[in-house]
Amino acid sequence: MKHVLLPFLMLFAAPFSSAAQKHVYDDLLVLYVDEEYEKCIAKADRYTEKDDTRRDPLPYLYKSMCYFEMSKLEKYTSQHEYRFADRDALKYAALYRKKDKKKEHFDRFEDYWTELNTHAMRNGIAHYQPGEFSTARRVFDRMVVYMPGNAGAWRLRALCQERMNLKRDATESRKKFDEAYAAIADPAKLPTDQRRLLRQALIMDAEHLLATGRSAEAKEVMALGEDSFMGNAEFKALFEELN
Repeated sequence: MKHVLLPFLMLFAAPFSSAAQKHVYDDLLVLYVDEEYEKCIAKADRYTEKDDTRRDPLPYLYKSMCYFEMSKLEKYTSQHEYRFADRDALKYAALYRKKDKKKEHFDRFEDYWTELNTHAMRNGIAHYQPGEFSTARRVFDRMVVYMPGNAGAWRLRALCQERMNLKRDATESRKKFDEAYAAIADPAKLPTDQRRLLRQALIMDAEHLLATGRSAEAKEVMALGEDSFMGNAEFKALFEELN
């Protein structure tokens, strides 16, 4: 990976300089690109502890990206310290977003958010299906923090909360879903990861409503995706069953 370091630096280093953030964090960038993930995390930790840099968002983002890459490698996940590296990736993504409320850096990392969303969706659903609703909810909790406009994550968060009998929380999450969904001009044109998550969220929510005798509500949920997801066989089959 070292041979791509120079163009990577040229692409990303300049935009990181901003009035709001004093440090450029080239040192973290170099460590990340060189796959020195543990060193990058340790150095980022020091930045988050210093008075003049602890409010900067990028050290938290680098920690998230490092943990995510480590979660793919058995040499790390086999260690007790890093066995939940994927969870830490979500944790620090959420902490990053709390520091970057105005999205100064967010859009420059579009590929990362796509990959993280895809992994988180699979992980959250994998925990939901066997009834691990609390664990699944924690995944969606963090997804809606680092990407508040991700409508599918809000819907699945609400579903987990309902399954946990957290009715008030589920109601609030559904309101957030409504807001996020209303802001989508065309669900069919969402990024692939968000579109897939939204479609799956509608299917899973409708299936739960149908299983609990609320077929009219299930029909309403599926109607939200009628214009966008009928090309998907699973969505179409459930939609036709309800209609």
